[in-house]
Amino acid sequence: MPHFISTVVIVAMLNIFLTPQTGLIGRFLGSQSVLDNADAIAPIYWISEVWQHVGWNAIIYLAALSSVDLSLYEAAKMDGAGRLQLIRYVDLPTIMPTCVILLIMNMGSVLNVGFEKVWLMQNAMNMPGSEVISTYTYKIGIQSFQFSYGTAIGLFNTVINFAFLIIANWISKRVSDTSIF
Repeated sequence: MPHFISTVVIVAMLNIFLTPQTGLIGRFLGSQSVLDNADAIAPIYWISEVWQHVGWNAIIYLAALSSVDLSLYEAAKMDGAGRLQLIRYVDLPTIMPTCVILLIMNMGSVLNVGFEKVWLMQNAMNMPGSEVISTYTYKIGIQSFQFSYGTAIGLFNTVINFAFLIIANWISKRVSDTSIF
């Protein structure tokens, strides 16, 4: 998985794959570039984002699974547990604290969409579907020289993300006794 590949390279790969003339996927999707479609830009962004970062999450989950005590597997097999029962009664309860911590940490950045990828994918044709908080903040704060307004937008984004983090941590502490603080 391409977690360690630069965002610029990922977007260049998307452009190559989705170009209608030469792209492997673009040829099947029609004569107009998919990246120019405002309705298609969000799904393309999210699919590429999942593809780019699923490897990192897999590393974390595999590390958590490697810490499962082997005697738990042996005991469950002696009791007649099959593969699905091993997953349900041994693996999931053991890695649940890791899953909860990752969920809490990701809730703290739920409104942060990667500026770089959106900025590189944006063009005049897909602008209505590709404008996000970070690109809007950049355009207002830097390009329009409204620094205080851009700062206020960024601060509001941070406050909302922090509120999501606190709420997710509070719910997690009440439900599973796992929390960040």
